Formats: sequence, C-alpha cells, structure tokens
Amino acid sequence: MNTSRAPDLLGQAPVFLDALAHASEAAALDRPLLIIGERGTGKELIAARIHFLSPRWEGPLVKVNCAAMNEELLESELFGHEAGSFTGASKKHLGRFERAESGTLFLDEIPSASLRVQEKLLRVIEYGEYERVGGEKTLNADVRIVAAANVDLRAHAREGKFRADLLDRLAFDVIVAPPLRDRREDIAQLAGSFAARMASEIDQPYDGFTAEAMAQLRAHNWPGNVRELKNAAERSFYRWRAKEMPGPVGEIIIDPFPALSETDNLQAEHEAAPQASMVMAPEIKGIAGGDVNLRARLDDVEKQLVIDALARNGDNQKRAAKALSLSYDQIRGIVRKHGIGRE
Repeated sequence: MNTSRAPDLLGQAPVFLDALAHASEAAALDRPLLIIGERGTGKELIAARIHFLSPRWEGPLVKVNCAAMNEELLESELFGHEAGSFTGASKKHLGRFERAESGTLFLDEIPSASLRVQEKLLRVIEYGEYERVGGEKTLNADVRIVAAANVDLRAHAREGKFRADLLDRLAFDVIVAPPLRDRREDIAQLAGSFAARMASEIDQPYDGFTAEAMAQLRAHNWPGNVRELKNAAERSFYRWRAKEMPGPVGEIIIDPFPALSETDNLQAEHEAAPQASMVMAPEIKGIAGGDVNLRARLDDVEKQLVIDALARNGDNQKRAAKALSLSYDQIRGIVRKHGIGRE
C-alpha cells in the first residue's frame, strides 16, 4: 500500500486555488491529463496531488523526465527491454510502465519525447498494450498517464514536432499551473515557508523578513517561478545568518552570481566578438553583388551557429541551446532539420 499523501501546495491566490480545484475534480476521472505551465510552477506537485486524490492513490506514482534521456534510453526506461536487445543489455529491465502498474505514470517535459516514443505512448493510451524493447510478448498496462509541458504543444503539433493524435488523447483535460507573477499575494507565505524550513535545517532562529526585503521579493518578476523563489528565500536566509545578523532577514539575494567588473565585461565581449565574426563573415560576404536567396542564407547561418555552439559545448545540446538562447526542443528541431551529426 502507498502510505504517501497529497503534497502540500501553499497559496491563496484565486488563480492558484482555481488550478487546485480543477486538479482535484479531474483526479477522480481515470483518464489521461495534461498539465501545462512555465518551469518552476509546480507541475510535478500538481501531478502528485492528482494521483493521491484519485482512485489509484494506493498504487505507485512513477515519474519520468523525458528531457533527461535520449530516444533510446527513454524508450527502454518507459517500456523496459529484454536481455540482449542491445549492446550492454545483459539482463531484462522492467520499464516504468510495469513499475507504475495500477498507479500513475507522470511524464514530465513530454515534448522532448521523440516521435517514435510518442507513437508507442499513443498505442498504450489507446489499447493499453506495448512490448519491451527487443521483446515479442505483448504486455498490458493498467496505468494512468499524466503528462506535463512548458511549451505550446498545439504549436508543436502544427509544426510536426508532436503527434496531434497523441495530443488529443493526453488533453482529455488540461490543467494550467499559474506563474508566480500572477499570484503575487502568495509570495510572502511561500518565502516564509521556504526560509523556515531552511532555518530548521541549519538550526537557526527564523524571524521573518523585513518589510523592505519582502517588498523586494514581491517586486521581482520571478521567471523561474516558485522554484526560483524557493532558492532566493533559502539563500537569503542562510547568508543573513552566516553574517551573524540578528532578527528578520533584511537582504534579498536573487542572483547568486558575483557581479562582473567592467574589465571582466569588456574582456568577455572581446572574446565573444571573434567567434561571432567567424560565423557571420562568410555569410554576408558578397551580398551587394547580385540577387540573394535570403532563406538559404539564413538556413546556412542557423546551421553554422548551431554546429559551432555544439562544438564549443562538447556536443551537449542542452548547453548549446542555452548558449544560443534557444529551448532544448528548438535546438533539437534545428539539428534534425539540417541533419547535423549525420554528415
């Protein structure tokens, strides 16, 4: 028996309470659900709430981050594999569907799943059937799927990046996790809860935040949402106590990185400039001399920028995406579009 319970989700903002009420209502229906929201908005906590308020609450809640694995590993983790099905598969591996039997499987960052994995997920949802990688025996799955995304899946479906039929099945109902900027009245309660837990961890007294510090917390836009607020509240508390400052926390540290000096900034710009010129100079040379195929040139620039970013980041697509201010899904789409890595 699963002895866990629904997680505590703090807040009294109307938009937040509406989301919790929606999740509670949908929990009773044994259908796939989709949770959408920006990063750090608590989608995983909402999924846990759905599970523990559902008829499957005694079963397991199994979580998978689809963005943390490549296609082959994700397929093996979800559906399992037979011994000898690929190099290194020395014994049978039970997938997350088998481990989630009679319970709930939470698929976080579902847009990162490849189209092949999406096709297999669709079959499980429609027919409750799948095979392990390298296996021939058809297995039955008694599992409820709850998926989460922080991008516009409808746009992904229109662009061919996500199966429209899978989206239809997942979106039996869609629950929106609101961003923190839409529930600023919850910031004081959340920050206080996070700081109090940190105080307990380091065995220090918690006396709240000063009015000025709380005003700073409320004024910030929180692009990282509740996760970012948690880090800022905990960081500010422990650094305040580390300086042996008494009473309420009076200084908020949202950005933990040390500020670069003017000399450091100039050097960083100088180091970045040659890299940019090496990529762009070949593309713009000779444009004035005649007609130009703009789309082809833009594609060439896009491809070269991604190739260079991957080379600078050890072919790590997540780090390369960050260097180019792209999402992981965007850089994966560009890699597939230009066949980068297959050349």
